[in-house]
Amino acid sequence: MLKRYIPILLAVVFAGNTVFAQQDSAKLKQITNEVMLHSKCYQWLNYLSTRIGGRISGSPQAAAAVEYTHQLMDSMGADSVYLQACMVPRWIRGEKESAKILTNNAGEYNVAICALGGSIATPAGGVTAEVIEVHEFAELKKLGAAGVKGKIVFYNHPFDETFVNTFNAYGGTFMFRYMGAVEAAKYGAVGTILRSLGNETDNYPHTGVMTYKDSVTQIPGCAISTMGADQLSRLLKTDPKLRVHFEMGCYTMPDVKSYNVIAELKGTEHPEEIITVGGHLDSWDLAQGANDDGAGAVQSLEILRTFRALGIKPKRTVRIIMFMNEENGGRGAKQYAEEAKQKHEKHIAAMESDAGGETPLGFGLDGTDAQRNAILKWKGLLLPYGLYDFTSTEGGADIDKLKDQGALLLGLEPDSQRYFDLHHTAQDTFDKINKRELELGAASMSMMIYLISQYGL
Repeated sequence: MLKRYIPILLAVVFAGNTVFAQQDSAKLKQITNEVMLHSKCYQWLNYLSTRIGGRISGSPQAAAAVEYTHQLMDSMGADSVYLQACMVPRWIRGEKESAKILTNNAGEYNVAICALGGSIATPAGGVTAEVIEVHEFAELKKLGAAGVKGKIVFYNHPFDETFVNTFNAYGGTFMFRYMGAVEAAKYGAVGTILRSLGNETDNYPHTGVMTYKDSVTQIPGCAISTMGADQLSRLLKTDPKLRVHFEMGCYTMPDVKSYNVIAELKGTEHPEEIITVGGHLDSWDLAQGANDDGAGAVQSLEILRTFRALGIKPKRTVRIIMFMNEENGGRGAKQYAEEAKQKHEKHIAAMESDAGGETPLGFGLDGTDAQRNAILKWKGLLLPYGLYDFTSTEGGADIDKLKDQGALLLGLEPDSQRYFDLHHTAQDTFDKINKRELELGAASMSMMIYLISQYGL
């Protein structure tokens, strides 16, 4: 149905603002055609996911991904390609985790868990203790040491299914993963179990980063699958004195050197104005990291390939970055922002793709009203490609520090409905990626980067 209205939409746009010349529409169509007909991003993602695999920071796989993407950038003829060193954490999962529910009247039940990233190991022989179920930190505080000491705290906070955008639901649960062990340890807990952060009821636990504080005793933290969480909650209602036993062998080694991988297309008229675009190269270790964030990495690389294939010479400098260590530290992003500040670089915009490889719907915009309005003037050009949603104010974790340096932050906004079925789980594999959807995201990013590079903000 949309196709019927495209000529009308374009006519309104061109009549209303002379900036939107016919040549811009033709150029965007040329960019999209190049991506959809000749893209390499699906092929690159296949190699990154199936040949290299999960790329947790500091691992041999992460190092292989740095080398692979560095070679790709070199082969595409960017004006410059270089590595930016950063020190990253080295956390290792160890032997596969195990857990079981020990009831007093119905036997034992094995349940699927995984260690949260950064957790300490359980003591030799594991942790066995009674369980206290809470839904909010306020409940934990109300229970106090009298209700928590010596027990395992079970954070059972399901996604709010009324949110259409599932990232909003994730935002309401993330703190239980990140701060859960700290808050529980304040009251004497011996471990934490987190309901996995996802919509689907399945048996795949979700990992993700957690933290500790030097002033609070460190206790092990794990995630339980949503199916396991429902089972544990049901059993607690009839057997509140049941216990859970879990074992984890994870550990942390000293930081190691890794790299952001960077390519530049130098601007022909305003080279001092920099547009950064990228995804993060690292992933969690449970699967292949295809959706999070191999998709965003290869989509960003596709911008470079497309511009070179079409002979596009941007008026402003376009910098493509494979960020390292987004998942458990953000060290690559910090290093990039710090060096940019030291060099007094002028970043006018920064874009990140870190919300999956599904069908793109628009862009999140985080900046001043003037910056947002500059982007919104192009909505009519982008609507024929299905890009209509510019309501989000999310940019991305790897680029957020560039806002303080004056950059508008843009986050590619794909359809989010399936994202948290895969996020940080063993299901985040290449076979879940749809080639056309991935390429549409790359085309959307390429068009937006082209417009900003030509007209500025």
